[in-house]
Amino acid sequence: MAQAPSDVEQSLIPASAARSSRTWAVILAACAGQFLVVLDVSVVNVALPSMRADLGLSTTGLQWVLNAYSIAFAGFMLLGGRAADIFGRKRMFLVGLGLFTAASVAGGLAQEGWQLLAARAVQGLGAAVLAPATLTILTAAVPPGPARTRAIGTWSAVGAAGGAAGGLVGGALTDLLSWRWVLLINVPVGALVLVGAAIWLTESRAGDGRRLDLPGAVLVTGGLAAVAYGIVQTEESGWTAPATLLPLLCGLAVLGVFVAVEARTGAPLMPLKVFRSRAVSAANVAMLVCGSASFAMWFFMTVYAQNVLDYTPFRAGLALIPSSLSVIVGSKLAPRLMAKAGARNVAVIGALVAATGFGWQSRMTADGTYLASILGPGILMMAGVGLAATPLASLATSGAAPGDAGLVSGLINTSRTMGGALGLAVLSTVAAARTAGGTNPEALTAGYALAFRTGTGVLVAAAVLMLLWLPRPAHSSLAGD
Repeated sequence: MAQAPSDVEQSLIPASAARSSRTWAVILAACAGQFLVVLDVSVVNVALPSMRADLGLSTTGLQWVLNAYSIAFAGFMLLGGRAADIFGRKRMFLVGLGLFTAASVAGGLAQEGWQLLAARAVQGLGAAVLAPATLTILTAAVPPGPARTRAIGTWSAVGAAGGAAGGLVGGALTDLLSWRWVLLINVPVGALVLVGAAIWLTESRAGDGRRLDLPGAVLVTGGLAAVAYGIVQTEESGWTAPATLLPLLCGLAVLGVFVAVEARTGAPLMPLKVFRSRAVSAANVAMLVCGSASFAMWFFMTVYAQNVLDYTPFRAGLALIPSSLSVIVGSKLAPRLMAKAGARNVAVIGALVAATGFGWQSRMTADGTYLASILGPGILMMAGVGLAATPLASLATSGAAPGDAGLVSGLINTSRTMGGALGLAVLSTVAAARTAGGTNPEALTAGYALAFRTGTGVLVAAAVLMLLWLPRPAHSSLAGD
């Protein structure tokens, strides 16, 4: 870091190497880890039919191929972030990536459905340990200011590209090789990043002697996992079914107990004081709301292309490449705009650009053209998401004390993941209600269009929320402001 290391926070790399090849190696390792984590949220979607045929999975079992990963990912994220602060960012990066890679091997070689589900759950656990460490390592490697903002923009772009590339990568691997390669592809990449991280990363930790808050860890993990479980149950049971309400209410109750415990313990897992920072609290709420729309966008665009326009999985992935590129462009453009307009204003602009794309997409038809029904609105939607994600991540991490860096990184990832799970469940319910059981292209299109109209309203609300709550440029601590 740019300043000399203190007793509380060690520097990941010396100031003289801040712009050296070593720094870029650190950034590359962090971004590669983030890419793998986000990629595996979506890469298995197009492989699900092949998995079902090969392993004899039921419809419910097929849903849990996705849900086992997302629940473990969301439930253990805060624990992973705090563990990085206490036990070391490099150590937890290596542990998380090693666990993720080993689980990918197990999933790719699974011979029974339960083996695949167990491997996906362990993948989610590894991702929850890995993801917070990626952002913390990156912010420790680059001193505050425009350079760090650009680095976070790269991290945001790579993460968004991972989610966007899932359909293309999964479709290509499934068509050309086998569904097993949507998991086994992680192995050589993970092994390469492990070697690079072991060589190039140096250890850093909070260094204040605190211990892991086990009661808090159990409560927050159990609460978030129960809420995530309840959310994904809505796809099968609806919002009013006992199978949905019971885990949702229990999860919220457990999270309430967690807050009470954290307010009284001497060394809390999540010090409630972090929410006194306007930047941290507002950025996390905004990330949750924006994530609720952006995650669902990829799902609905993919099923629209395949179920209505009759694209193959691989062709659908190719069709979304411009959208994937636009989210990268938006994320890389954001730091330059932040230097002129401020983080808050760029985040608001990004949400409004994305809302414009959602509104355009909501006009889709059953016989839509590629230009008007996928390309144009997809570019707007994802460029806006890219513009918004970078300033929100920057604001959230800028408000953290050095000893809480891993926790805050885990918190912003948790907000995005939980927002995505909640948004997909809500918008899927909206689409299903409009479709009313119809399976013809017209009925499906009407349901998807209503989901995008709802997403438009969500993003406009997010823009208003950010305009009113995020710190004004004059009050922000970011150099880019």
